[in-house]
This record gives sequence, C-alpha cells and structure tokens, in this order.
Amino acid sequence: MRLDKFLKVSRLIKRRSVAKEIADQGRIDINGKTAKSSSDVSEGDELTIRFGNKTSVLQIDKIVETTKKDESAEMYHIVDETYVTDGEEA
Repeated sequence: MRLDKFLKVSRLIKRRSVAKEIADQGRIDINGKTAKSSSDVSEGDELTIRFGNKTSVLQIDKIVETTKKDESAEMYHIVDETYVTDGEEA
C-alpha cells in the first residue's frame, strides 16, 4: 500500500493530500530511509514521522484497504514519541 494512503486509512493524518505533502517534504522515514508519498509500506515496517515539534516512531501491524474509525488504531502501534521544545535540537 502507498504510504500516503496508509497514513489516511490508519487515521494518523486526516487527509491524503496532507499525508502526501508531509511525505514529499522528507519528514517521513520507512525503516530509516527517507520516503516519498508513493513509497510502499508493508506489515512490520517502522515509520518515523516528524510533525511539528513531535517525532513519532510507529510499527505497522496490519495493512487493510478500508477500516472503521475504532479499528484504525489496530493497524499500528507506537514504539516511541519524542517532543522537541524551544532551544533543543532533534
């Protein structure tokens, strides 16, 4: 599945156009490599998403084409989350 579609279906990012923009800015890594919105993701992949002052590391558990809101959280689990405050570097 494409990265931008996974982010939308899993509801990590609300709109696919926003997911595409963030990925194409180089703010998402898949298994340590910078990803584009068209990059493929699969079960077991690790995503690192830098969004604002937050960096989230997620592990993909399940890939489905469509899902209900309450089931979307089952598609991934959070490995780590860090926040950068003013004056600190990531």
